[in-house]
Amino acid sequence: MVSYRFALIGPPNSGKSTLFNGLTGGRAKTANYSGVTVERRVGHFTTSAGRQVELIDLPGVYGLNAQSLDERIAVETILGQREGEGPAPDGLIVLIDAADIRTHLHFILQLRALGRPMVVALNMIDLAERDGVRIDVRALERRLGVPVVATRATRAAGRAGLIERIDTALDDDVWRRTAPSLAETTPVRSLQQEARAIAAEVILAEPVMNRVTRSLDSIVLNRFAGPVILASILFFMFQAVFAWATWPMDLIENGFSALADWVGATLPDGWIKDLIANGVIAGVGSVLVFLPQIIILFAFILLLEASGYMARAAFLMDTLMLRVGLNGRAFIPLLSSFACAIPGMMAARVIENERDRLTTIIIAPLMTCSARLPVYTLIIAAFIPPDRVGPFGLQGIVMFVLYAVGVLSAITVAFVLKRTVTKGAPQPLLMELPTYKLPDLRDFFSNLSARAWAFIRRAGTIIFYVSVILWFLTSYPAGSNGIRHTYAGMIGSLIEPILKPIGFNLEIAIALVPGMAAREVAVGALGTVYAVQGGGGDVGLTEALQHAWSLPTALAFLAWYVFAPQCLASLAVARRETNSWRWTAFIVAYLFTLAYLAAGATYWIARASGL
Repeated sequence: MVSYRFALIGPPNSGKSTLFNGLTGGRAKTANYSGVTVERRVGHFTTSAGRQVELIDLPGVYGLNAQSLDERIAVETILGQREGEGPAPDGLIVLIDAADIRTHLHFILQLRALGRPMVVALNMIDLAERDGVRIDVRALERRLGVPVVATRATRAAGRAGLIERIDTALDDDVWRRTAPSLAETTPVRSLQQEARAIAAEVILAEPVMNRVTRSLDSIVLNRFAGPVILASILFFMFQAVFAWATWPMDLIENGFSALADWVGATLPDGWIKDLIANGVIAGVGSVLVFLPQIIILFAFILLLEASGYMARAAFLMDTLMLRVGLNGRAFIPLLSSFACAIPGMMAARVIENERDRLTTIIIAPLMTCSARLPVYTLIIAAFIPPDRVGPFGLQGIVMFVLYAVGVLSAITVAFVLKRTVTKGAPQPLLMELPTYKLPDLRDFFSNLSARAWAFIRRAGTIIFYVSVILWFLTSYPAGSNGIRHTYAGMIGSLIEPILKPIGFNLEIAIALVPGMAAREVAVGALGTVYAVQGGGGDVGLTEALQHAWSLPTALAFLAWYVFAPQCLASLAVARRETNSWRWTAFIVAYLFTLAYLAAGATYWIARASGL
């Protein structure tokens, strides 16, 4: 009996595994492709006419540019160029999600250009029709010049039409004699134009949001307007962080001030009163006051993700990322790092290329996480006047600049890494863009409250414990003449000589040590240190810093926190994700070096400028 070899190919999430299992009855031989760790599956099925077909399940791919390992394996298998894998298949079964036919027509045309015999299967046609998509299958078959059939891979009846078309195609001598020819390649732009023309003819109806999405994308993804829109959204976000958070921050600050006054008036003098007022309330309160800004920042990030714009931002950044050796897929983990570097590093798992993934993890700490926000806000509020620059606030502009410096630094470091220790060819960005949608309010507020509660929990645990310990270290030995002679002063004095050249004083040296537990702890530590020194007076932390620090010192402190290493938890995640103590040590070393050099340069330039 004559036996045939077919290759099953299609993009991820198109139901390829379901169809493969349905056709082969789940009886597949699993092994690795020769010379690589990518898994392959081979199964068999019999057509209605009794033909035996060997089916090869190829890796899910979006295109045939053959940059990734999966894509190279798929193309080489189709063309019979993999050593030890046998000749080219007799034909291809090209499976796509019928609901995304517009997206994948370009992929089908790429495969057709290879010249291999092929049958196109529009899978999940029932779900597409349920959502309002109607396709003229016969018109699509006529335009493509290859057999096209609608399938439902989950049902035997839904696969029967495909098996029948395979039999019909094998009876066609012309179809079976089609030979691969790559001598004439069609330009990408021509394939895109043809795909759009075919889509316009064969898609009879589709959901309204699909049309709205295309209209918006023509503007949002425009090579000129797109970057301007992205920069404007980010700029507005940082302006809002200051402008919208003012009154709730004042409310929280006044609440903690009133609580401290109540404690001072109620409790008798002694160490308990001092601990609660100058340790717990000053430490925890100086961090919780920034909760409104944290909520506003997370709200913007969640809205961008839920609306579908985040994926567009990745595409807009792809060109810039390619210039430094990465691709736009790295943008999503990096943007996630604005909230926290820990999920950002973990999100780097979506990057297939190992060197690109490693580079992304290394530069993720340079993205300004939410833990930096209390530090930035404290220093900006204390030393940057609330003036207006046209329609914008000067404080918001400074905040935007700090975030921009972090991004530019990450890009610069990536550029250097990709040409040295993580050198490798850049990988193109291939990903599906979701339709635009209004966020689900229940999910939005649930996620927002979870992130806000995580921040509060950190203030109630880590910062609380650090504040209590630091209060003890800054208050004893009892009767000490100044903070320098306390336990905290003795510890800070050890690193003060190293930090003095960059303009840092003893109080900063003391705060930086517990600040390694979590960045925002540094604010709580400063609150405790200055509260203890002030004897629990009415002077807030902002006013205390204005009296204790010069402007060059404040600017140097900001520069330090643009680059300073992440909290200990993020370093632990870096160790786990890189599976290397060597790379973790490299991250710590280069961040400390950048922080020290940036703070020193800022301090001396500011002093030379007379600030």
